[in-house]
Amino acid sequence: KPLMYGWSSTNCEAQSVGNEIAEISKACCDNTAAVCHGTTLIAVQDIGLPTCTLGEVKNRADRVIFWGCNPAHAHPRHMSRYSIFPRGFFTGKGQMSRKLVVVDPRVTDTAKMADMHLQVQQGHDYELLCALRVALKGEWLPDTVGGIPQEKIREVADILKSGRFGIIFFGMGVTQSLSKNHNIDEAIALTKDLNEYTKYSIMPMRGHYNVTGSGEVFAWQFGFPYSVDLTRGFARYNPGDSSSIDLLNRGEVDAMFTIGSDPGAHFPISAVKQIAKVDSVCIDPHLTPTSGVSKLHVPVAFNGVECGGNCYRMDNVPIDCRKVVEPPEGMLTDEQFLVMVRDRLRKLKGAA
Repeated sequence: KPLMYGWSSTNCEAQSVGNEIAEISKACCDNTAAVCHGTTLIAVQDIGLPTCTLGEVKNRADRVIFWGCNPAHAHPRHMSRYSIFPRGFFTGKGQMSRKLVVVDPRVTDTAKMADMHLQVQQGHDYELLCALRVALKGEWLPDTVGGIPQEKIREVADILKSGRFGIIFFGMGVTQSLSKNHNIDEAIALTKDLNEYTKYSIMPMRGHYNVTGSGEVFAWQFGFPYSVDLTRGFARYNPGDSSSIDLLNRGEVDAMFTIGSDPGAHFPISAVKQIAKVDSVCIDPHLTPTSGVSKLHVPVAFNGVECGGNCYRMDNVPIDCRKVVEPPEGMLTDEQFLVMVRDRLRKLKGAA
């Protein structure tokens, strides 16, 4: 069965055409959420998502929590544009208007800036989230939870309750540690509990600039946000079974199509060896580890720089990217290349 993986660093128009190719070839479709925020999507399906836009965060948020993420390095413009430093309508003093709480096992550069840093033990996020929910209700707590003394937990709970508008940003420290989607279930439940006292929202810190758009396009074309299996001619959704790494590790993939991502750098070595064995194509403007192990590398125009298109910000706001410079002569965009592949495939299948 063919596997079409990636999609997170290309525009929504190209993703839509790619999904048509997947339907024609009865492939498995997956995006980079499989190795980062796929667990978030499962949790949202379980319990919902009380969220907001980054504009609301900038203008309203006076309590900011970074849980299991380090935006100082991973999202360099996040704190200066939206979460900590900007002066918004109701946050006129910028950083002075906000209280920053960071939950991280390591003392990161973000943690050094925090008003309060909870240095939780690795893999104990679930217990700490539960403890915060208990502290909000004023119930009994053990002396320490996840390495954090109960006095500090109660102090943080009081800080969170006392704000006008709060936002919880969470990253891969929560989504890919022990408990996976159950961590996020509990984080969303904490957000709902905090809404009994004041206004709170929660937002995942997404990675690739259009991984959110990829989930949106999958959802409106197939009904599922990632790990879509089309081998029977209709969409099936089974994370852990139809997700890319599982398919590769089980040796079920006989052709690999990679676009807008770099599994060669991020997948386990067993999966990368499998990519090297099968017929594989890499569509990427760069030379990457994936292009190195693929049988064919197709260079394309740089999306958002050499060609425009639609993409979704991490808060699900669609943005139209504009072209800045002309691409090299004769260089196709992702969408143009995929349209040619789709038309050729239809011809070969006799559907044209």
